[in-house]
Amino acid sequence: TAGVKKDIEKLYEAVPQLVNLFKIKEKIGEGTFSSVYLATAQLQTGYEEKMALKHLIPTSHPLRIAAELQCLTVAGGQDNVMGVKYCFRKNDHVVIVMPYLEHDSFLDILNSLSFEEVREYMFNLFKALRRIHHFGIVHRDVKPSNFLYNRQLKKYALVDFGLAQGTPDTKIELLKTAHSEDQQGSCSQTNPIVALRNGVSVTVTAPEQIAQQSASKAADRRCSSLSKVQLKQARGGKEDSVHHSVQRSVFGERNFNVYSSTYQENSSTKLIKQPKMIDVSSRKLVAKKKIVSTKTVSNGAARKAASGCPLNLLCDCYATDRVCSVCLSRRQQVAPRAGTPGFRAPEVLTKCPTQTTAIDMWSAGIIFLSLLSGRYPFFKASDDLTALAQIMTVRGSRETIQAARTFGKSVVCTQVVPTQNLRTLCEKLRGTNSSCKRSQGEGPSRSENSTDFPVAADKPCAPETLGKQIQPLQSSQEGDGALEIKATDMKGWDEVPDEAYDLLDKLLDLNPATRITAKEALLHPFFKDTRL
Repeated sequence: TAGVKKDIEKLYEAVPQLVNLFKIKEKIGEGTFSSVYLATAQLQTGYEEKMALKHLIPTSHPLRIAAELQCLTVAGGQDNVMGVKYCFRKNDHVVIVMPYLEHDSFLDILNSLSFEEVREYMFNLFKALRRIHHFGIVHRDVKPSNFLYNRQLKKYALVDFGLAQGTPDTKIELLKTAHSEDQQGSCSQTNPIVALRNGVSVTVTAPEQIAQQSASKAADRRCSSLSKVQLKQARGGKEDSVHHSVQRSVFGERNFNVYSSTYQENSSTKLIKQPKMIDVSSRKLVAKKKIVSTKTVSNGAARKAASGCPLNLLCDCYATDRVCSVCLSRRQQVAPRAGTPGFRAPEVLTKCPTQTTAIDMWSAGIIFLSLLSGRYPFFKASDDLTALAQIMTVRGSRETIQAARTFGKSVVCTQVVPTQNLRTLCEKLRGTNSSCKRSQGEGPSRSENSTDFPVAADKPCAPETLGKQIQPLQSSQEGDGALEIKATDMKGWDEVPDEAYDLLDKLLDLNPATRITAKEALLHPFFKDTRL
């Protein structure tokens, strides 16, 4: 297009060294911090070699750029981790040149992958993660579009280290000093709240306010009685309120849902998004003496809160379109949250300040969940706490609350949401649990399952919001002969072993301290017949 041609011309002007070395063909990717182009390089042998040119935005911090390059040079080039060929700079423009791997779109091939291909895909992803984690690199943005896959050649490449961070013992020197640029937007106040269907609300509390849980429960009961919950939003001192319908990929859209048994399909509860939110359980500012005596509140925060407003002042801004000084005086939580929505681990969503390589393993688990269920993206939320609530509908509210305690967070949920059986969930979404097994006299009928939620057979979904889906096997209109389904037609999906769901369960462990590592995953029985 004309726009792409103009961008290519601008790139040549910005980095003139490229003119005599590369012939830029097209733009193949564009993100928040960079654009990627396909180019050919004229080699001395006379052959042309395809290259990927990553042009970083001029406002990128030099230390961040250098850290990304060091990740590529030190860890890249083997075990499915992308390497680097060259790097060019002119003033504030930087171009990283990498080998080009022609790859398939995850969305395009999701419908047709065999189970064995999924096994190989995950095995190679874990090889890449083991490699970077060995060097103390936390990728922070593991997702299908950052793990390139050439189905025909069976080649893989983990790319994009623009958001990478280092572990305390990282071997990447520049990651030790690189400042995180993953604070996107405003930090949430100490007690953000999200409302879900049927009046369910979720609150995450910082450690210093866990002592106020009893008051929080009473306030949450008030929230659950409202059909529409209003929360306050403040950005840079400006007063604002933004209305959003809760959006979900798998269990948020009406025609394509996975519901917990406590949710009702006809509910129309809406969420008012709130990057900066108040703790409704602490609407009354207690006396200064009482605050100081509370061990879970720091003296500095107590002085700030007490000096900001008169004693015993009631916070009256709840359910209004403004934020009062009482609420603004509360301490803020600051923690890395870089990554892609839908792939963020619970400890990221709850702003846990200590985040390890375990967040990459959670993201790998979400990819595995999409592959097993045939749904992508699986989670889609408008904010972090809606994302946490969606995780609860799969992993359970009690389990989430218990795990949050292990890393110093108090999560309050107004209703108990049971955990889902991962096999039942994935087979229902993929549509492989009933038609193929009942024809052979195996497996329970739909009515025999403890949880019941619509699958793709019920109604079509919007592909632009939910992605492509695996259609259930249509056998009812094709006669009795169609009930006999050949294993070759199922591509192995009728014989998914228990080890697959055991690995998925360990990847989606809500506690990062016990979540499986990449090295352990490669030794899991699921890969017993796969060579290292």
